[in-house]
Amino acid sequence: MYKVHPLADVQSKNIGDNTTIWQFCVILANASIGENCNINCNVFIENDVKIGNNVTIKPGVQVWDGVYIEDNVFVGPNVTFTNDLVPRSKSYPIDFSKTVIEKGASIGANSTVIAGNKIGCYAMIGAGSVVTKSVLPYHLFYGNPAKHAGYITEKGIILDLNLRDEDGNIYVFLDNKLSLKESLI
Repeated sequence: MYKVHPLADVQSKNIGDNTTIWQFCVILANASIGENCNINCNVFIENDVKIGNNVTIKPGVQVWDGVYIEDNVFVGPNVTFTNDLVPRSKSYPIDFSKTVIEKGASIGANSTVIAGNKIGCYAMIGAGSVVTKSVLPYHLFYGNPAKHAGYITEKGIILDLNLRDEDGNIYVFLDNKLSLKESLI
């Protein structure tokens, strides 16, 4: 069973167990939200939206048609997603651009994700960034426009562009995952 605050407007029935939806949220009928999610206050979720399990969406976020958020993703306060690269009032595209946020990724507060991009698994977008192109897994991007500034492990250890952490440990990509180099010996 999921929990909905009495001041939320939740039209979808496709919501997983242990998900909490807070006040002043609007969730349209065809949206899909997984288990154990936390949808904070003042969030709008449109119809063609799929949200995985264990997702946190902080206040002030709008998730438009064509945005797909996989498991274990963090979406910070006031993150903005777009879904139409050439918007015009009362003119709608046949299909909205698809944006995918892969498992374990984090998007910092007040960031903007331009339609049609993918944020790879476990990637991190720094607060206030504008994502204008796809971000590879385990990459750290920030700025306006967001640029590659380092890497991040599944455990949230930030690495520089040379794959070193603050203690000087070296990491490598092995089977498309970041691993501590010493642990491979």
